[in-house]
Amino acid sequence: MTSPAAKQYGIADPDEVRGMTGLEFVQGLVAGSLPLNSMARTIGYDIVEASAGRVVVTANASADHLNPEGTVHGGVAATLLDTCMGLAVKTMLDKGNGSTTLEIKISFLRPVTKDAGLLRAEGSVLASGRRIGAAEGRLTDSNGRLLAHATTTCLIFARQGNS
Repeated sequence: MTSPAAKQYGIADPDEVRGMTGLEFVQGLVAGSLPLNSMARTIGYDIVEASAGRVVVTANASADHLNPEGTVHGGVAATLLDTCMGLAVKTMLDKGNGSTTLEIKISFLRPVTKDAGLLRAEGSVLASGRRIGAAEGRLTDSNGRLLAHATTTCLIFARQGNS
């Protein structure tokens, strides 16, 4: 596994992406052969595992993520969950297809503190069709405690430039 510091950030070449299955794309993010998005650098997350229908994203909770109440901002948890679930759906896509989040629902089950250690967001596909994909995500702390649970619906579409 490539360390987050060694990873590149930016936008993948659209022509290269069109020629990859969704699983190949996400595995490229894990391996570091494709760049992570700039939000990954901002929050400090990494995509560490990818298989068909399942993706794991990790980040260390830190003081940089705190809201005015002193807990990790809910947007950090939402970003980790949206990322793992959306990419889990993407792993199911054929070449030439993309996906985007249509909706996300999150239940925050306990506060996330800066002492939570390594946050682990695991996304798993519930269903994947021609136009819609659905997934669920679980955010846990370094002790395996469930911090938040989410579900998403993603729109699947043909990328521009495909016949």
